[in-house]
Amino acid sequence: MALELNGSTGVSLVQDGVVTAADLASGAAAGNLGFTPVAASDIMGRNRIINGDMRIDQRNAGASVTIVSGGANYAIDRFATLVNTSEATTCSIQRVSDAPANFSNSYKFTTGTGAAGTGSQQARFYQPVEGLNVDDFAWGTANAKTVTLSFYVKASQSGTFGGCLRNDGGTRSYPFTYSISATNTWEYKTVTIPGDTTGTWLKDNGIGILVFFDLGSGPNFLGTPNSWAAANYLGATGGTSTVAVSSATWQITGVQLEVGSVATPFERRPYGAELALCQRYYWRVNATTGADMGVGFNAITTASRICLIPPVQLRTNPAALETTGTATDYSVRHANTTTTCSVVPAIFGNSTVNNLMITLTVASGLTAGQGCSLRANGTAFLGWSAEL
Repeated sequence: MALELNGSTGVSLVQDGVVTAADLASGAAAGNLGFTPVAASDIMGRNRIINGDMRIDQRNAGASVTIVSGGANYAIDRFATLVNTSEATTCSIQRVSDAPANFSNSYKFTTGTGAAGTGSQQARFYQPVEGLNVDDFAWGTANAKTVTLSFYVKASQSGTFGGCLRNDGGTRSYPFTYSISATNTWEYKTVTIPGDTTGTWLKDNGIGILVFFDLGSGPNFLGTPNSWAAANYLGATGGTSTVAVSSATWQITGVQLEVGSVATPFERRPYGAELALCQRYYWRVNATTGADMGVGFNAITTASRICLIPPVQLRTNPAALETTGTATDYSVRHANTTTTCSVVPAIFGNSTVNNLMITLTVASGLTAGQGCSLRANGTAFLGWSAEL
C-alpha cells in the first residue's frame, strides 16, 4: 500500500500500492493533493550527458583545435572527436558562442579539404557515458528502459544525418537518423531508443553507453536505422557525410539523454556542479609567472615530489600528465631560491584518484628533505586525464 494525500479527507491508503503520474495529475486537477507535484522537467539528474550545453572547456578555453588523426580530440570537456581519414589534419573543432535561444555555447566541427568516405573511415563526435551513471537503464536485461536523446543541431548541409548508441564492446548498436531541414539554422531534434534487452552493458566505472553522432564514417560502420544490431556501428546507412564536403560545418548543443519516451526541457545544472562532473574525467591546473601550482619536498639533489589534491575524486588512477611540453615553463622553489626544471613534470607512480603526485627534475642544487613548491615560469599548466 502507499499513502494518498487528499485535501479534504487527509491521508488514506492506495490499495494497489502505487501512485502514478496519472494519479498525481488527477489529484492536482481536483485540488485534492494539498501540494503541487514536481514536474518531470524539474527533477535533477535526468540528463546522463555531462556538459551537454558545451559550457566547459578546460583544455582550450574556446580556442580552435586542429584534428590529430586517429585519436580522441577535445574541443570541450567530455565530448571527443575522432577522424582517421587522410584529410583529418585539415579539420578543426571549437567551442563557439553561436547557439540557439537560451544557450550560450555550441560545439562546431569544420571540414578541411573534404573527401568521400572509404569502408574503414571513421568520423564521429561522441561521449562515452560511465556505466555507474546509466545502471538504472537496466540494458541487457528484460527490464531495459526506453530512453530519449534530444539536442539542437545546425549544419551547412541539409538532409538526413545519422548517429548511434553502442555498448563498450562494440557488439550491440542502435543506429538512428535525424533530418536537418534548413541549412545554417538551429533545429531541435529528439530520438527515442527502446532499451536493449540483450548484450553486455557495463554498470561500473567503465563505458556504459557510447553516444555517437556520425560525421561521415565509411559503410563498414553504418547500419540500418531504428533497430538493435549485433554489430559495431557509428551511424546509419544513408546518412549525410560532413567530412566529404570541403569547408562544411556541423554544430550541436543542448544534448540530453534521459529515461522515457518523451524529451523534457534541457536540464541546466549550476556551473560549479557541471564543472565538478567534468573534473571527474579531466582536471587541469593553469598558472602564470610566479604562481605556485603545488607543494612537496626534495627527494634528492636533482628531483622533487609534488602533491596535488583534485577537487573531486577522479574516475580512475591517471596514467599520464599533460604539460606545455617545455621544461623551462616550470621550476622548483626552495629555500628562497628558484631552480628551473630540466625535464617537464612527470606523473609519479603513487598517484591515485584522490592524490596526484608528480616528479620535478633539475640539473642540481636541491637539498634532500627540504620543502619546496612547483612554480610556473610564464604560462604553464598541468592536466590529468581519467577519460573513458
